[in-house]
Amino acid sequence: MEAKDTLFSKKTTLNCRGKILQLDTPKVMGILNLTPDSFFAGSRLHSTDEAVRKAEAMLAAGADILDIGGYSSRPGAADVPAQEEQARIVPAIAAIVKAFPEAILSVDTFRAGVAEAAIDAGAAIINDISAGQLDEAMYETVARLQVPYILMHMRGTPQTMASMTAYEDLVTEVLDELQVQAARLRQLGVKDIIVDPGFGFAKTVSQNFELLQHLEAFRILGLPVLVGVSRKSMAYKFLGIDQADALPGTIALNTMALMKGAAILRVHDVKETKQTIELYKKTTL
Repeated sequence: MEAKDTLFSKKTTLNCRGKILQLDTPKVMGILNLTPDSFFAGSRLHSTDEAVRKAEAMLAAGADILDIGGYSSRPGAADVPAQEEQARIVPAIAAIVKAFPEAILSVDTFRAGVAEAAIDAGAAIINDISAGQLDEAMYETVARLQVPYILMHMRGTPQTMASMTAYEDLVTEVLDELQVQAARLRQLGVKDIIVDPGFGFAKTVSQNFELLQHLEAFRILGLPVLVGVSRKSMAYKFLGIDQADALPGTIALNTMALMKGAAILRVHDVKETKQTIELYKKTTL
């Protein structure tokens, strides 16, 4: 029986276009960036064929979800017109679904129109870095499509968020904002909501660590928690290393996230993350 969303129980399933994804054990979301300027150069893909090959490799390595984006959300990233964003991702989504019909795909976009086109092409989840704050049509679109929605905390836009890191009580404010937005989605009839604290989005490196240290606080929402720290500044800047060398740091951070209740890890390195989860399960579950 599916758990109800309350403060005292956690939802453990997602209905992904009729495919039920069980979240009773942690899942891996592999990142597919069809952008020329994503923050980690090793994740950039330049064609549909390249995306299909990368998808095949990630699925073979054990990815549970593939997250496809066409708009770089790194701090200060250039804006991309909606038409260009859609043209980057929709053909890739359609090709991946055709090649791997059992795969579960999410679309990484804050635009309702792009999200709907991606769902029409075969994606099953909407991953919105803005929690609906950058497109007023997003919540209604999600409710109408009845697909799982990843609600990520951010302030401002990718172009302005680095200047919007002033909080009086970081964890409480992030929690409160996510709780208000989740309540709006529930009122519209959205059944499957995942929350993402938004590591690196309108947060400094030290604030990222504070969020991770208190990640268990997000259990009060009764919703699955997604963590995306893969090769981000809280690993490579803190350690004073290049992003290319940030995999061990990413694994360490993801291990902490698992220990504090993360249900989904969004990563560039699927094989290593699956190994991390298997070891975590062996010692804790």
